[in-house]
Amino acid sequence: MSSAAVKLANPNAEVLRRGDALAMNIQSARGLQNVLRSNLSPRGTLKLLVDGANQLTLTKDGKVLLSQMQITNPVAVMIARAATAQDDIAGDGTTGLVLLVGELLKQAAVYVEEGVHPRVITDGFDAAKAEALRFLDSFKTTMAMDREVLCSVARTALRTKLQDSVAAQVTDAVVDAVLAVAEPEKPIDLFMVEIMKMQHQTATDSRLVKGLVLDHGARHPDMPKKLDNCFVLTLNVSLEYEKTEVNSGFFYSSAEQRDKLIESERRFVDDKLRKIVDLKNTVCSGANKDCGFVLINQKGIDPLSLDVLAKQGIFALRRAKRRNMERLQLCCGGVAQNSVDDLVPKVLGRAGRVYEHVLGENKYTYVEECTDPRSVTILIKGPSAHVLQQTYDAVRDGLRAVKNAIEDGALVAGAGAFQMACHKHLLRPEFLNSVQGKAKMGVRAFAEALLVIPKTIAANGGYDPMDVLVALEEDMAEGRAVGIDLNTGEALDPEQEGIWDNYRVLRQQLHSCAVIATNLLHVDEVMRAGRASLKAPNPGEEE
Repeated sequence: MSSAAVKLANPNAEVLRRGDALAMNIQSARGLQNVLRSNLSPRGTLKLLVDGANQLTLTKDGKVLLSQMQITNPVAVMIARAATAQDDIAGDGTTGLVLLVGELLKQAAVYVEEGVHPRVITDGFDAAKAEALRFLDSFKTTMAMDREVLCSVARTALRTKLQDSVAAQVTDAVVDAVLAVAEPEKPIDLFMVEIMKMQHQTATDSRLVKGLVLDHGARHPDMPKKLDNCFVLTLNVSLEYEKTEVNSGFFYSSAEQRDKLIESERRFVDDKLRKIVDLKNTVCSGANKDCGFVLINQKGIDPLSLDVLAKQGIFALRRAKRRNMERLQLCCGGVAQNSVDDLVPKVLGRAGRVYEHVLGENKYTYVEECTDPRSVTILIKGPSAHVLQQTYDAVRDGLRAVKNAIEDGALVAGAGAFQMACHKHLLRPEFLNSVQGKAKMGVRAFAEALLVIPKTIAANGGYDPMDVLVALEEDMAEGRAVGIDLNTGEALDPEQEGIWDNYRVLRQQLHSCAVIATNLLHVDEVMRAGRASLKAPNPGEEE
């Protein structure tokens, strides 16, 4: 539908014609690129976001910025949504994707202004994308993912968002957490890694707990605060008086009848408690008489029941979160019970130590020293909410980086090495001659756009981008992959330094940037013609 036809159907519609529409798309993409450009690399700067309630967010994570920034431009909103989808799919690469899209449109604009049709340029983008993906498959390094390699992967991901001292402390925790929950020939479930935030001490005190940390404590003051060599019983049984499921009423003819009814209701709960206490007495006898007994219940426990359990020396938690019930079984072993009728010792899990930690008004319960736990907890500490959230976002990305490395079985040299090598590969005469006609311009534009990553890394490190690119190209002439050393501004071997990128992140990045840029270049008219514009103007307003 042409703009004249739209105007005829809706006189209030706002229409941007071909040249204006393309210029708006390019400017919007470059505007978003300039916002995120300074965040890339370990030397990148932070952004401070202030919401309507004056709540502050301090971050350099691309996904957090794009999710929380108030973006009104429609093209920028489209790019932001596609970039956050990159994070959902691959776990990282959001900032790099925005930079690539903006640079592709910037390079394409040079040819469009000279009269080249956008369709010709996008044909070159498609050819360059296909060749870049083939080159990525040959450039990647397939290796055994031992702990040392995974630590390098996690360290690379964490240093882009945290200070070096904090990243070094958290690296081991992230790698050990993923290795704990990983099982051969099965997808890694990162939901089995609990990330617990605790506003206390400093970020360098964050650590891995090979067990579970629950965000509440025992509800009776006389219960033991610390137990060793514990038996753990996980229950989903109500240990309190419950109302009937249907509306009902009781009428008494005497006080004795009321007392008898209350006694029968209490006896129903006491029978359940008696079976739990009998199990405790059975397992905590003989050689195990010094062992502790822990009860973690998903449903409620009333005060009278808590008193009975406390007198028996049982550490009891009530209303545990549903997700923690599954984690407890993977952490301690045992089987969660929905009834107390079939309690036997084999349904119990084991934990080396269970204790309560009080921090201000908050209580935390630690379940530690479990044998071969399949669920663990990363305990994040920090002096303020900003530090906690920043560390949380970085740990989340680090976990997925390690997971991707294990599942891919391959890594790609980082520090801008792949982008430099791919740029050189796409400009080889052998490949350019295989592309027909003016589409070669699109290939050149794609190759030049890839350099935005090493240029930005160099600029954020405080070095001149062109000097760094020249130094890298001279070292690449020897036929080896080289990246940028942010300490000196010179070339380095990323494989020797342990700087690795995820294969699937770069693959998704190359595919998405070409698709988004192609769609935006194909737009020749932008029309704001929704139902709101169909309304007649109010009296007194000019049309």
